Amino acid sequence: MAKEQTLPVNIGIDEKDRQAIADGLSRLLADTYSLYLKTHNFHWNVTGPMFNTLHLMFEAQYNELALAVDLIAERIRALGFPAPGTYSEYAKLSSIPETPGVPKAEEMIKLLVEGQEAVVRTARSLFPIVEAVSDEPTADLLTQRMQVHEKTAWMLRSLLA
Repeated sequence: MAKEQTLPVNIGIDEKDRQAIADGLSRLLADTYSLYLKTHNFHWNVTGPMFNTLHLMFEAQYNELALAVDLIAERIRALGFPAPGTYSEYAKLSSIPETPGVPKAEEMIKLLVEGQEAVVRTARSLFPIVEAVSDEPTADLLTQRMQVHEKTAWMLRSLLA
C-alpha cells in the first residue's frame, strides 16, 4: 500500500518501518475480518444439540471481532497508511481460508479454533519489527489481541474435549 498523507508522520519510526508494520497489521486485519465473517456465518447457521450455547458464544465472539477490526484499522491509519477494506484485499492478505457450505457444529468449532490460532500466529509474527523500532502502541495492541484469541481458542477447544 502506498503512503497517503501529505503532512509527514513524525512519531519516531522511519517510514519504511511504519510501512512494514502497517503491512503486517493489514494481514492481521484481514485475518480478523475473515474470522469475523466465518464466526458470524456459523452463528447464523449452527444447528444441533449445542445450538443455544454455540449461537450465543459465536455472537459474543463476532461482536468482539467487529470491535477489533476497528482498532487494527485505526492503528494502520495512525502509522500513516490506508487500511485495506475490501473482500478482494482480505482474500489476498488473509491466512484463514473460507469455509464452503455449512459444516456440522463440531466442525464449526474446530474451524474457529484454527482461525483463532491463525490470528495469534499473524499477530506474533509482527513482534520482531515492532520491538526493533520500539512501537509500543502496536505491541500493546498485538498483545491484547493475542490474549483474546488464545483464550477464545482454549474455550472453543474445551467444547470438543
